[in-house]
Amino acid sequence: MNYFSSNFKLGILGGGQLGKMLLNETRKFDIQTHVLDPSNEAPCKIACNLFTKGDLMDYDTVVNFGRQVDILTFEIENVNVDALETLEKEGIKVYPSSKNLRVIQNKAKQKLFYLDHNLPTSEFSRFAYASEIEDAILNGGLKFPFVWKSAQFGYDGTGVKIVRALEDLKGLPNGECIAEELVDFKNELAVIVARNPNGEIKTYPVVEMEFHPEANQVEYVICPARIPNEVAEKAQEVALNASKAYNHVGLLAVELFQTKEDDILINEVAPRPHNSGHQTIEASYTSQFEQHVRAILNLPLGNTNSKVGGIMVNLVGAEGHTGDVIYENIDAIMKMDGVTPHIYGKRQTRPFRKMGHVTIVNEDLNAARRIAEEVKKTIKVISK
Repeated sequence: MNYFSSNFKLGILGGGQLGKMLLNETRKFDIQTHVLDPSNEAPCKIACNLFTKGDLMDYDTVVNFGRQVDILTFEIENVNVDALETLEKEGIKVYPSSKNLRVIQNKAKQKLFYLDHNLPTSEFSRFAYASEIEDAILNGGLKFPFVWKSAQFGYDGTGVKIVRALEDLKGLPNGECIAEELVDFKNELAVIVARNPNGEIKTYPVVEMEFHPEANQVEYVICPARIPNEVAEKAQEVALNASKAYNHVGLLAVELFQTKEDDILINEVAPRPHNSGHQTIEASYTSQFEQHVRAILNLPLGNTNSKVGGIMVNLVGAEGHTGDVIYENIDAIMKMDGVTPHIYGKRQTRPFRKMGHVTIVNEDLNAARRIAEEVKKTIKVISK
């Protein structure tokens, strides 16, 4: 099939920042794109060929949208999976598949999937209702501390809470959830695996992630991870095994824990471009977004090596600020060597909302980390 400067149409469910960065690549290749998103202010709206406003969870909306395109992908997991399954039966290619998304959408199903495929993960208990957790604690079946996770609809740090005492259970949504062992880890790592329908597979270097202690969001992504080679090789192997088990098409971002004993455990996965791969835009031969396009179109996969050390800093809304956004001191960080800001196009900021990111590239990773710290201290995402 001729994808370039042709009548071929690529559909994208979700119009957020991941889709916007994906569209940079489709525009480079002159691939027609249709985007569905519930917001008229979606960042993707300015860059796609056709924008449709609609509910990603509504069956008819997704089916009708999907029937207008040749291949359908998504930049967010919260979409109607039954609609995707219907489209697949009608001959529309959906990557990653509805089968994989149905598992990945639900964190309880994800964890059971790892057990079924002998993939290493932390111990957990599954509950139909959060109210059952207290009974499990009182009966001795569950011990503090543990991590509560909503089975569905958690995103960007929401739907996750560390539980250290009974009072921490107050206010939790009373739906399906899991209680995970609180892993004593050295590092949180991630590996992005790309796979096309022909079965060609490539992995990006292991990255190290540093999280905000309150928002449970990534603050820094460091590539390559500052870990021994044997640990990096083990992380790559676990990620490849996860990719093989899912048999996915597109990208699979595998989030991992490196334990105190240097074991590698899968935390969770995302079947799309991922926050842990944003530095690839400047630091890698092939960005994760170009790689996703290559993979779902069954094109040869690009070189995943890094050209230079890269660090990504998330730009999130400052606490105490809600309203029209201002990027304070952005000119100051742009004076720094190797610093590139990416602004997502969201006009309204609120505390901890992802508004952009900054990439720092440097041949000296330690120098890049120092600059990243300076960037974090300097730029402020505030409101008018």
